[in-house]
Amino acid sequence: MKPSATIAGPGARPGIPSRAEVWRTPLPHLADRPGTRLLCRTLLTLFHSHVRELRGLEHIQPSNDPFLLVANHSQRPEAILLPTWLCFHRGGRMVHFLADWNFLLIPGVAGIIRAHDPIVVTRKAARPQFLNRLRPRFTPAFPPFVEAERRLRDGRSIGIFPEGTANRHPTLLLRGYQGAARLAVETGVRVIPAGIRFPGADPTRPVRDTSPFAVEFGPPLPSTTGGDDLETIGERAGHFHHEMMTAISTLSGKRWHDHTRRTKYDFDQD
Repeated sequence: MKPSATIAGPGARPGIPSRAEVWRTPLPHLADRPGTRLLCRTLLTLFHSHVRELRGLEHIQPSNDPFLLVANHSQRPEAILLPTWLCFHRGGRMVHFLADWNFLLIPGVAGIIRAHDPIVVTRKAARPQFLNRLRPRFTPAFPPFVEAERRLRDGRSIGIFPEGTANRHPTLLLRGYQGAARLAVETGVRVIPAGIRFPGADPTRPVRDTSPFAVEFGPPLPSTTGGDDLETIGERAGHFHHEMMTAISTLSGKRWHDHTRRTKYDFDQD
C-alpha cells in the first residue's frame, strides 16, 4: 500500500489507515532512523481516533517538495499529530514545522517534537517566568524565517500556523502574521493551504484539546512571483497573506477578514 492511499471499507475514514496498516506501511525515508519510525507508528496508534479524516493528500506528496504548508491552529495536539500524519503519508519524509520553544520544556512532548526536526521559535515568554532563564539554550543559531528559507532552498518543505497561537474560537480565525506570506514571496515556493475542522463540535463553545479533528489540504495557491504589479516585497506579502488566509478560511470553515483580532479571543485564557 502506498503511504498516501485512502483506506476503503466499512467504517473507513479517508486518509486514515487501520492501526494494523500503520505498522505495515513502509516508511523508506526513515530507514536509517528506527527510533523515529517507531515513535511515528506508536503515536498514530495511540491517537488513532483523534484525527477523523485527511483529504487532499495528493498535494503534500514528496514529489511536490519543496512547499510551504499553512494551516489554522485550534488546539495543542495538532502541533504533534499533523506533522506525524504528514510524515506517515510522505513515506517518512518530514515537513518541518515552526515550533514554540515552550513545548520543548515539557518532558516527553519535547522528544516527540524534536523527532520532526522543527524550526524553534523563542518569541513567546514562558510560564512560569523563571523558565525564561532557559530561553538562550533553545535559541537557534539563525532566526526562524532565515532557517526556514534555508531549508526550502535545500528542497525541504516547511509547515507554519500563521495565526501564531492556538486559536480556540470555533468559527473565527485570527488575523494572523505575515511571516509565512513574506517567506513565500521571497522564495517563490508553492504554498499549500490546509484547513482543520472539528466535525460535530459545538460551534458556540471553545475548541478543546480533546476534540477530534479533520484536515483538508487544498491545491497550491497561485504563484507569488511574476505577473504581480505590487511594487515592494512588503506590499506583495500583505496581498498574499490575504489570499492565503482566505484559502485557509474556506478549507477550515472559519471566517476571516483583515480586521479580525490579532491576539486570542477573550474566552481563551491559555
